Amino acid sequence: MSLIDRLRLAASSTDSIDGDSSDDQDTPATQTPFGGGPAQGPAAPASYPPDYSQQPPPYGQFSYPAPVPTNGLAVASLVLGILWLWWIGSILALLLGYAARRQIFASNGAEGGDGLALAGIVLGWIGAATLTMLALAWMGA
Repeated sequence: MSLIDRLRLAASSTDSIDGDSSDDQDTPATQTPFGGGPAQGPAAPASYPPDYSQQPPPYGQFSYPAPVPTNGLAVASLVLGILWLWWIGSILALLLGYAARRQIFASNGAEGGDGLALAGIVLGWIGAATLTMLALAWMGA
């Protein structure tokens, strides 16, 4: 018997070294190349038709979140900041803008309009600065 035949016989043998037959040992033909357990066969083919159990809901059943109401003081601040009303509107825009931002932050997301209030504050400061510059120019003349 040649060496190759002996190796084939040893590889096909399921007996352990001490002669006991063991069912829990894998033969070299069924082990993975890195000794991680029995080799897995090819993957199971995909089922046809595909499983559609995870599809999105049908049309018309999705709804967007409800819009957040805009704070009224924020709108008033922006309007007064734009109009200026002989610069009295600028001061009112500042007061209403700061009050609106305080209310919006206190509502924890229940009210919107922070950008409107901020725009009213900026326009209010521009109007107040213009009023101050004109008053200083008038006094100096």
